[in-house]
Amino acid sequence: MSDNFLTTKLSEVVAWGRKYSLWPMPFGTACCAIEFMGAVSNAFDVSRFGAEVVRFSPRQSDLLMVLGTINYKQAPILKKVYEQMVEPKYVMAVGACATCGGFYDNYAVLQGIDEVIPVDVYIPGCPPRPEQILLGIVKLQEKIEKEAVGEKVSDLKRAQDKVLYSAKV
Repeated sequence: MSDNFLTTKLSEVVAWGRKYSLWPMPFGTACCAIEFMGAVSNAFDVSRFGAEVVRFSPRQSDLLMVLGTINYKQAPILKKVYEQMVEPKYVMAVGACATCGGFYDNYAVLQGIDEVIPVDVYIPGCPPRPEQILLGIVKLQEKIEKEAVGEKVSDLKRAQDKVLYSAKV
């Protein structure tokens, strides 16, 4: 009789479900967006990681993938998109421009999107190969699996209390 059922914790089932049902929303502004198109193509089969349902609406996605250069005029738009996403929400900074400003070290370019929104996974490269993007999804899945069910939401509430972006006037 004991072979007919499986005991587990509800939190582990929820973590497993969140881990394999990521709905990414690409915020592409440069060449990294082209590599993202390659990563979601059938050649690399992103569906085996549960992230094949690409959404172009922040209200229907839980993974924001920032792909490319973000300047200071785009920063409030990026923050607004992030705020509209459902919780728990995750962010991947893809490429050198999104992680640290890339080779644009000037007054107009944000030197990393973590100045505006919290980032969960950084993927280096200019542009990163599709394999690196898939590895970033795997690293995010490992992070999701380790966190408690309400942990991510409480972290976001604490982050919202901080000043995430201060515009220069």
